[in-house]
Amino acid sequence: MPPGSRLRAFGTTIFSEMTKLALEKGAINLAQGFPDFDGPPEIFEAARRAMGEGENQYARSQGHPRLVEAIARKQQRDTGLSYDPMTEVGVTCGATEGIAAAVLGLTEPGDEVVLFEPFYDSYPACATMGGATPRYVTLRFPDFALDRAELERAVTPRTRLVLLNTPQNPIGKVWTRAELEVVADVCRRRDLIAVTDEVYEYLTFDGAEHVPIAALPGMRERTLTISSTGKTFSLTGWKIGWGTGPRPLVSAMQSAHQFLTFAVATPFQVAMAEALDRLPGDYIPRFRSEYRERRDFLVSVLRETDYEVAVPRGTYFVTADFRRLSDQDDRTFARHLTERVGVAAIPPSVFYAARPDEGRRLLRFAFCKRMETLRAAAERLRRLRG
Repeated sequence: MPPGSRLRAFGTTIFSEMTKLALEKGAINLAQGFPDFDGPPEIFEAARRAMGEGENQYARSQGHPRLVEAIARKQQRDTGLSYDPMTEVGVTCGATEGIAAAVLGLTEPGDEVVLFEPFYDSYPACATMGGATPRYVTLRFPDFALDRAELERAVTPRTRLVLLNTPQNPIGKVWTRAELEVVADVCRRRDLIAVTDEVYEYLTFDGAEHVPIAALPGMRERTLTISSTGKTFSLTGWKIGWGTGPRPLVSAMQSAHQFLTFAVATPFQVAMAEALDRLPGDYIPRFRSEYRERRDFLVSVLRETDYEVAVPRGTYFVTADFRRLSDQDDRTFARHLTERVGVAAIPPSVFYAARPDEGRRLLRFAFCKRMETLRAAAERLRRLRG
């Protein structure tokens, strides 16, 4: 049976489409954002211990006590914000489910949700599933700066929440404190909720500061912060996400979560609680340094092969303009690159709704790969220029 009319327009995600094509053509997959290496072995040992100690049944739906306590400690340590672990923290099946549960729990049919494009592709779908209408603010290549006037125009009396992603996938933008102050000001004046996706919170470069909007004046009480361990610990398949915020916002997310997945894998929750407490101090600087090396390598290769690159200050994605190489649109060129050159990337026009032409000259490459994978991709990319 075809999907219902509400979701029919979204089709199959571009990540599934490009990964399938990469597998069929034997291409190096720089399209989908998952590492081709494992995370710290200490976390695997912690999971095995948890399974051996009987942590194998349903956990508390809102999160295993050990994990919600570890998340509360992490937030206090990183942001200075205090959250009650049992009422102001909720664990979800990855950040994607957390965002879906938040939007479903916080909006009613007819509400509006402000999104910044290019967006992570689940955001409009989540709004639509809840019967809300997305309103778009476009960030433009190469600096992707916020236009305050455009944001003000996007907010109407029906707007319920603003969904923000920093550092931002797919563009690698780290929102500045000044930009976040603008968003916070709009939220306070228009009585809006901020739902903020911060899964790349530790992955910043070149001195860029990750500023949680919840830490700005007057924002803790109106912000639901979503994050996860998948990106930080290179374990995207474990799907351990969470939301922190005031009790009414977390309760709204939980009201949807309990009927979507109910609970997240128990031994993985216990293992991640240990990881959050033990690893960040030594692990995060090395993690960031290794990713900076990967970023710098891929940026240099793309520039060498005639792309105009927007150098990311966060995440593990590079956005590049290919107009000097081809006059095709992004989807056609992405297929050509996969089929003929052997490197898969994402055509980002799918991450725009209001102004898809902004993405039709761009590609997004993921550098969350081993250096040998990136070097092999570089050799293939150089062939295109030749």
